[in-house]
Amino acid sequence: MEPGIVIVGAGQAGFQAAASLREGGYAGPLALVGDETALPYQRPPLSKAYLAGKTDAEGLALRPASFFAEHRIALHAGSLARSIDREGRRLVLADGTALPYAHLVLATGARNRPLPVPGAELAGVRQLRGLSDADALKAALVDSPRIVVIGAGFIGLEFAAVAAGRGLDVTVVEAADRPMARAVSADTAAFFRRAQEELGVRFAFGAGVSGLLGCESRVSAVSLADGRELPADLVVIGIGVLPNADLAAEAGLPATDGVRVDAFLATPDPAISAIGDCARFPSPFVHGLPGDGTVRIESVQNAIDQGRCLAARLTGRPAAYGALPWFWSDQGAHKLQIAGLSAPGDEAVVRGTGTAFSVFRFRAGRLCAVESVNRAGDHMIARRLLTAGTPLAPDQAADPAFDLKGLATAR
Repeated sequence: MEPGIVIVGAGQAGFQAAASLREGGYAGPLALVGDETALPYQRPPLSKAYLAGKTDAEGLALRPASFFAEHRIALHAGSLARSIDREGRRLVLADGTALPYAHLVLATGARNRPLPVPGAELAGVRQLRGLSDADALKAALVDSPRIVVIGAGFIGLEFAAVAAGRGLDVTVVEAADRPMARAVSADTAAFFRRAQEELGVRFAFGAGVSGLLGCESRVSAVSLADGRELPADLVVIGIGVLPNADLAAEAGLPATDGVRVDAFLATPDPAISAIGDCARFPSPFVHGLPGDGTVRIESVQNAIDQGRCLAARLTGRPAAYGALPWFWSDQGAHKLQIAGLSAPGDEAVVRGTGTAFSVFRFRAGRLCAVESVNRAGDHMIARRLLTAGTPLAPDQAADPAFDLKGLATAR
């Protein structure tokens, strides 16, 4: 078998790299290895439209099966990568198959962080990461009138909104003092707390989970550290993710909280690159944040942009990766869009009122992020301002008469 490009991970990043390689003129052997049997699919709708029954599995697919045949992409679905033979340049699969490579792309994604308490193994305790998880949750919602969600991040809140919209009893347990505490400002968090409560969701903030209680091997309640017990027919855990970096680490590559890559998404091994949720990379948008100037980002935008950037390098058009990070979350009738990277200590300036507003975040007087709630126009302007590094003062952001669009489009 002639060595070509082998991509480990058939999620958004891996798929995008494969598609962009063919678009960029790469004509050699190309393999895409995924541990799920389904065709590569979109994950964001799983916690929203898919759970709500607004789309089906076919509607999630990134491309039909014919696409992979037409573009000569060998799709190894349902295959688990076991090890990397760097000296022999081979990827070894769990079934013993060895795929030779000229270049290996690690797009291994991330996995859900487990809840380290007694009872986490009980039936009725679920997480949401892939299509099979979403299918299990859809089935569980039919006969689970009392639901406890552990973790008030994006996934937990999106699921809570869907469940509450079906008239189910939902309580969200969060160790912090507000929802999405690490991701958004206090103003944005307060809005989404009210919006969720209007749907009927209850919150338990500042609450640690000491264990999950069961009856006949099935979860029946969540035990909190303060002694409270919350009855539950279904428990959904959403306390963050861990990068799938074990394959890289076992091959001797640097992989502390993600596979370490340079600005061109390359590891120290010139034949191996990493992209997507598993990759930790230098970014121009981490200025002023603690750390070593690198970041690991879990978003569709980052996965797509890194897939394209890497494909360009592998087809002779190298450029450092410097795309602006942006994110979104749909919760009930409300859309949150975030551009840039913020930190808890950043200054927050609110523009707009009611159910449509934006929070401009400043660090040392410099615009670093914008959170837009039901204001898509502000989000697009923010992306232009942040990408260009256009100066904006806090008092300008707060002034409703100030022409943000004009500033963003000025040459």
